[in-house]
Amino acid sequence: MENLNQLKNLLSTPKDIVIFSHRNPDGDALGSSLGLAHFLLAQHHSVKIILPSEYPNYLNWMVGVEDIVIYDLIPEHAKLVIEKADIFFCLDFNSLDRIDKCGDLMMKQSAPKVVIDHHLFPENFADFILSDTTASSTSELIFDFIHLLDQSKYLVPATADALYVGIVSDTGSFLYNTSSKVFRITATLLDRGVDDVSIQNRLHNNLEIKQLKIIGHCLNKRLEILEEYATALVTITKEDYAEFDIQRGDTEGIVNMLMRIQNIKVAVLITEQPTIVKLSMRSKGDFSVQEIATKHFKGGGHKNASGAASFIGLKSTVRKFKELLPLYAEQLSQN
Repeated sequence: MENLNQLKNLLSTPKDIVIFSHRNPDGDALGSSLGLAHFLLAQHHSVKIILPSEYPNYLNWMVGVEDIVIYDLIPEHAKLVIEKADIFFCLDFNSLDRIDKCGDLMMKQSAPKVVIDHHLFPENFADFILSDTTASSTSELIFDFIHLLDQSKYLVPATADALYVGIVSDTGSFLYNTSSKVFRITATLLDRGVDDVSIQNRLHNNLEIKQLKIIGHCLNKRLEILEEYATALVTITKEDYAEFDIQRGDTEGIVNMLMRIQNIKVAVLITEQPTIVKLSMRSKGDFSVQEIATKHFKGGGHKNASGAASFIGLKSTVRKFKELLPLYAEQLSQN
């Protein structure tokens, strides 16, 4: 991070700090935000996390979530918090459109802006940037940031727990985006008191009956195997959303489940939402779903885990995705 000493000086006295993360926050968005928040609170800063939209219910046990400001629910309060800020931290996103109206409000303020993120092609809107596209997660980078500041004594248990959640989430419980560094960081977090078994149980073993029914429906009625391209595809329609009362977070993990199928290299979940169609993609080995997301759907993410949006309807999106697969037939046919 360039100008690190300047940022250290800014943080040397208590400040009003606002932390942003992206719309439809996942485990890494919350993990990195809460992890940084607890670290800063331990140094007597005043900290508020603002998210454009609500976080999924399966993360509602995390320490500090009750204090998060959701812009969609209380926009006027969020605006007041933004106007009061001395410093802004932008975590797990590198494009202002990922935080919607919050981005416009932030850019009207003269307070310094810090980006900590691991996605490709960051926009140039921040005064300080810590960006590493090889990192497993933004939570990993928060760990790095704490050590860059030489403030590891403030890596309190709540921070350690939150960063562990973020790393577990963005590595699919250490199935992808891993490295020896990730495991060293995880070991350090466990040494700080993280109860990994308890957290993994909270993340993965707390499904409601409704969610199991959704999974069963998807696997029984919506699963399509494209053997020629080693691809598994599940679509969820508006009718499915209505029939099963699907809410935010209810489809979490379905795309990862498809990766368990023998000989499958690519898994895709395509969901029909009120105004857009969303694609969640996973892959094994060297095949890059990031290329598909970025090149063909204006999405992004990582080589083995990416997402995108489409505005051409569910059927047209599914057809477009299938028509792309022959372009990658040679790669997908390799052992």
